[in-house]
Amino acid sequence: MQQPDSMMRRLFCWPSQNISLAIFISLIIGFVAGLGLDTTPLKRFVLPLTFVIIYPSMIGFRFNEIFGRSHGKLLAAAMLVNFTLVPGVAYLLGTVFLADSPQLFAGLAIAALLPTSNMTISFTMMSGGNVPASVKMTAIGLLLGSVLAPWYLYIMVGRFVPVDVLATMKTVGIVILTPLVLGMLTYRYLLQKYSPEFFQKQVKPVLPAVSAWGVVAVIILSISMNSQAMVSRPEILVRALAVHLAFYTANYTIAVLVGRRFFSEKDALSLVYSIVLHNLSISIGLAAAAFGPDAAFMVSLAILIQGQAAAWFVKLNRRYGILGKGKVLAEGKA
Repeated sequence: MQQPDSMMRRLFCWPSQNISLAIFISLIIGFVAGLGLDTTPLKRFVLPLTFVIIYPSMIGFRFNEIFGRSHGKLLAAAMLVNFTLVPGVAYLLGTVFLADSPQLFAGLAIAALLPTSNMTISFTMMSGGNVPASVKMTAIGLLLGSVLAPWYLYIMVGRFVPVDVLATMKTVGIVILTPLVLGMLTYRYLLQKYSPEFFQKQVKPVLPAVSAWGVVAVIILSISMNSQAMVSRPEILVRALAVHLAFYTANYTIAVLVGRRFFSEKDALSLVYSIVLHNLSISIGLAAAAFGPDAAFMVSLAILIQGQAAAWFVKLNRRYGILGKGKVLAEGKA
């Protein structure tokens, strides 16, 4: 028989270990709640909840992981694609299909401009990719995205929805840079008080669960504030999902072509997951805080697609060798 504390720990960690299902349930809860309740007064809790999402994910980053000199070619390729081709795809799709829905356009743009997440590292590890390079691309991608996002948003959606660059930079600072600094300081403090083994076994496994509960709360709030609009305008839901499918299809196509052409399979796997996995947990909070519930709704739909697509890519690459030697890699790990 399981101990109560073990059962509570499993319950607490369930969303992070079953993120796709947890997000799907959150969407349903938010949708139903929004049909019967006015949740707009709860909007003020989005920014604090976003901090809850980001801060735990920053605990564990180290200075040398971000500013070391290794993996230069791979890092340059990832940043070039993430801050030129990917925003270009989002801008093209947005101007063609979402010009009359500026908040949805803003949500797509925000999701496109914040590349990499902890999922980048996880899927790189599961697929047999270059994990140290993945850690660096995750950290630097987040830093660059936080600095460049306000300016890119102004260029991409400024003529469709007002973008206050200074206000957006302030929001980015609160949502991303402050948790990053605090996370690095917290990690340093924990290592002074506890051993690295204690952190890896006792602290680190709990951190994704804290972030996951924050994601669940933000999704429920954001969807509940959109429920009435979804019921009255179902075509928006269909169009938003279609745009996301086109966006991720383009992302995978670009990432695979660049990876096959210039890198070994191990490095190419890291490159693919640094391009196709965007930091949607940060994006949804930033979208809700800076633009409103429609923008957050657009990001939340991306969460449904992103995790499933990444999981399928692991399987398909091993079976069909999409990046060149998937079958060999799978056999070597068997």
